[in-house]
Amino acid sequence: MEFAILYWLQGLHGPVLDRLMVGITNLGNGGWLWIVLGAVLLFGKRTRRWGAAILFSLLAGFLLGNCFLKNVVGRDRPCWLDQQVALLIASPRDYSFPSGHTLAAFEGAFSVFFYDRRWGGIFLILAVAIAFSRLYLFVHFPTDVLAGAIMGILIAAAVHWLLSRIYPEKSPKQ
Repeated sequence: MEFAILYWLQGLHGPVLDRLMVGITNLGNGGWLWIVLGAVLLFGKRTRRWGAAILFSLLAGFLLGNCFLKNVVGRDRPCWLDQQVALLIASPRDYSFPSGHTLAAFEGAFSVFFYDRRWGGIFLILAVAIAFSRLYLFVHFPTDVLAGAIMGILIAAAVHWLLSRIYPEKSPKQ
């Protein structure tokens, strides 16, 4: 069934959407966008917690998702199993489950969302686009992306909870 979804998505390809999806997926490469965002937010007094939440979430997700689960599960990528589908990006060399791009994107988006719903919502749209790009580009199965999204949300929530216990927000002076 997962291949059926991926093959259906291959029917959507066109020059404009191809360039757009490659660009969107490149935003997620190595989590660079989220690392930069987290670092920049650390400098703002109002956004310092946001930045810390993003960076701690990314670290936890990297260790759990990329270093541990990918190697334990060892799931081949769809592009490895069906090499007849032409790739628009270089074939990734690590395993497929969970999607690291999606994991980082949802960690970043929800880390912001827990502090500011408006900005978090904007970043969530980007996270969904990054997740979709991984399917469109035939480098992940839908369950890889779904697992990355769920893990990203859960890790961001856990980090948010932990940070709120370690550094409780001060109530406004009355």
